[in-house]
Amino acid sequence: MTKGKTRRSFIKKMALSSSIIPSFPYLISDNYTEKLTLDRSYEFENFTSNDQINIALIGCGIQGIINTNVALQVPGVKLIAVCDLYNGRLDRAKELWGKDLFVSRDYRLILNRTDVDAVIVATPDHWHRRITIDSMKSGKAVYCEKPMIQNFNEGHDIIKTYNKTGKVCQIGSQTMSSLGNQKAKELYEDGAIGEIVMLDMYNDRNSIEGAWQYPIPPDADQKSIDFDFFLGDTPKVPYDLKRFFRWRNYQDYGTGVAGDMFVHAFSSLNYIISSNGPKRALSTGGLRYWKDGRNVPDINICLYDYPKTKNHEAFNASLRVNFISGSGGGSGFKLIGTEGAMEVSSNYCKLIRSKKGEIPSNYSLSAFTEKIQKKIKKSYTKKKNENKVKPKNYGESLWEAPSNYKGGHYDHFYNFFQAIRGNGKIIQNPTFGLRAAGAALLANKSYFEKKVIKWNPESMIIE
Repeated sequence: MTKGKTRRSFIKKMALSSSIIPSFPYLISDNYTEKLTLDRSYEFENFTSNDQINIALIGCGIQGIINTNVALQVPGVKLIAVCDLYNGRLDRAKELWGKDLFVSRDYRLILNRTDVDAVIVATPDHWHRRITIDSMKSGKAVYCEKPMIQNFNEGHDIIKTYNKTGKVCQIGSQTMSSLGNQKAKELYEDGAIGEIVMLDMYNDRNSIEGAWQYPIPPDADQKSIDFDFFLGDTPKVPYDLKRFFRWRNYQDYGTGVAGDMFVHAFSSLNYIISSNGPKRALSTGGLRYWKDGRNVPDINICLYDYPKTKNHEAFNASLRVNFISGSGGGSGFKLIGTEGAMEVSSNYCKLIRSKKGEIPSNYSLSAFTEKIQKKIKKSYTKKKNENKVKPKNYGESLWEAPSNYKGGHYDHFYNFFQAIRGNGKIIQNPTFGLRAAGAALLANKSYFEKKVIKWNPESMIIE
């Protein structure tokens, strides 16, 4: 880490700027607790039908519907077409967004439309590469759901097409553009937690939905579903509704808990600390409870090594997911440094700075005589007093988004549409997307191959 990110530099910056001091009262108080408000302004214009952005949804499942509803909150955006391989979802699309929608089971018909400016790709993971590339080649901007890839060798093809076509392509990790992430990045770059030493991330679930046992509609059959199209280039298997509606449970179509949840952590982590990702991963876990035919684990724990770079020291990351947590659901994302820690979510960022024990306590002194104890305490106290006096800045600061905050998901789409209009750059392009997805997929490769997997975060290839 550069000198500007040290704790001393952080304190100095705060002390020199009177406009910043009110946000950091811990500079003059001990064991403080404070709450502050995050805020963001948006640039809006009055759009007519001639300058609105027409979007299409490819993949009208759970996440596709969520994405579209959020996207339509951004002014100047209109949905005109929807694609899905199940007729019932096309009917649902018209219920949600109007009977005049163009609907199809073939995404290529969507791409052939000249009135579509951008597409949301929310298909199963094994279709991300092909549809994203086809969409950019057809002249469309693309918002592709995470993870960008299902297999390591797919990412560079997307990057090449992105660079060749020059089309806007945003990878959809929902919290990436959030107020919480933005504040965490500011604090980290100001040296608020010192040198990062560890990331601690977890996600616990305890429900059938949380474990991807989604309901199967009673009207689903071989006529209402194009199962062969769904399979794509994957191995041919007999018609199976579970594979279609619960595709996340199968290696052929999804990326397991790593591709579904670890990738969010890597997106935020790499953004906050300006990193390209880890160099090594070791994963373990198992299928402990949801033995319903799936072939991915329901518990996964992975340890990562991040190398030293110009933006951070070498550190470790610990990520875990548990789909059968008897203690209930919950999640956490915590950056731990030498001088503090940050708990980060889409809607808040909490900075925690605690005192470091610098003088031995009775625990370690009790083995010595009273005379020796006094000498030891005296020597430690003298050493401490000889050091330059530092401001008292220990406690907690909590930055929270206001109640009317539209959310990180909205911000990510706002960023996407602003880039399409030429008013800024996307925050998560395909190169960023490959580095996040690649790091997540290391967990799968390590788990199934039962060995440490090495990764080059610069060239984005397995070593």
